[in-house]
Amino acid sequence: METSLQQLQHALGDRLVTDPELIAPYAIDTSRAVPAGTPLALVLASSTDDVSAALAWAHEHGTPVSVRGAGTGLAGGAMAYDGGIIVSLERMNRIVRIDAANRLAVVQPGVITAKLDAACREQGLFFPPDPASARICTVGGNIATNAGGLRCVSHGVTTDSVAALEVVLADGRVLRAGALTRKNVVGYDLKSLFIGSEGTLGVITEATVRLKAVPPGTPRTFRASFDTLEDAGRAVTAIVGGPAQPEVLELMDALSVEIIESFHPSGLTVPRGAMLVGQTVGLDAEEKARAITATCSAHGATDTGISDSDALLEARRLSNPALNARGLKISCDVGVPVAALAEVFRGIAEISERHGRRVSTVAHAGDGNLHSTVEAPDTPEGIALADLVIDDITKLAISLGGTISGEHGIGSLKRHELPWQLDPVALDVQLAIKAALDPRGILTPGRAI
Repeated sequence: METSLQQLQHALGDRLVTDPELIAPYAIDTSRAVPAGTPLALVLASSTDDVSAALAWAHEHGTPVSVRGAGTGLAGGAMAYDGGIIVSLERMNRIVRIDAANRLAVVQPGVITAKLDAACREQGLFFPPDPASARICTVGGNIATNAGGLRCVSHGVTTDSVAALEVVLADGRVLRAGALTRKNVVGYDLKSLFIGSEGTLGVITEATVRLKAVPPGTPRTFRASFDTLEDAGRAVTAIVGGPAQPEVLELMDALSVEIIESFHPSGLTVPRGAMLVGQTVGLDAEEKARAITATCSAHGATDTGISDSDALLEARRLSNPALNARGLKISCDVGVPVAALAEVFRGIAEISERHGRRVSTVAHAGDGNLHSTVEAPDTPEGIALADLVIDDITKLAISLGGTISGEHGIGSLKRHELPWQLDPVALDVQLAIKAALDPRGILTPGRAI
């Protein structure tokens, strides 16, 4: 293996790293997953050719490959393998071009999501995907997990903004899928096959993404406090089904607001049950915000407000670091139909009481995507009990017609949940696709599917 690794070193030069101390930061991600062992080497790819050379080598030698962007994943999908290689895409961070006329941007996978959005806004455009971690996560990671985010309620998830991809396959071949046109019905939709595949089918090395025009006018941010989560859930259902549509509609329960305010004081008043925060855009932003807060009041809101400040949305973006700082790291990423929000909140309260563990919930409420986090001591027993709570919340979501993951992906931490949602035929078909594109099973093995 050492001799063959020298061959890869010859192809990559100093972009192949074998020093364990330099490799260590790339062997983990933000999740609570634990590395399986010691990786063999790290590839600091700077081009598609680098990725191709690395995968061709790994394919020839049957070496497992983990793929890493910024390492912000929460499902344990980027953890290194014992004796494997890590392909890091952080150096592939160039915005190749912004095509304002066609509202397209061509980017490498390591581009930070918020930086792409900022560059587009200089030309009166924006990149619709908006994960809460937009300032630190990458476009490639967003595509690999089909991330959602705060603007999902109005603009859809990442797949809705991807026009074309360049992907390196497991054997090193380079595939180009998709088109620059709006309509394209030539052959199978290979582009979509790789979106959300979590690095199991190929490595994305370039993406052409769709942009939208920045709405005119001044955005309005609104808030509404409720005495119960169920009231907030019913208000969300009414808003989503009403004529005044927000661009963002988020929920934080009382425990989340208290923890976020403690972590980063911004003047938030902790509600008894939950707080909805959101934003409207366009020339009628004020009118829509007033209509939405009126709907909230009609469904039990005890206090509402409208402003032109983004402070409330910034507070929402801090939920994950705030909860982690408090020791709440055992979390889930489930989705339910919006009409089921009140019922799922009621069920989560019952699960929390039954297990005797406090549960904090934040949600992309407008699309029914919930992130519940369990308070638990950092001991094997505490973590095991917290996992049981998360499993019960996940099963509750499925029983309401929901999904085990809305945006974070399956990775290694949620793989045991797959049979809860997918029947044996669906699982077999996915494994067949994996075997066809990665016959030696080197790409992110044992994860996602």
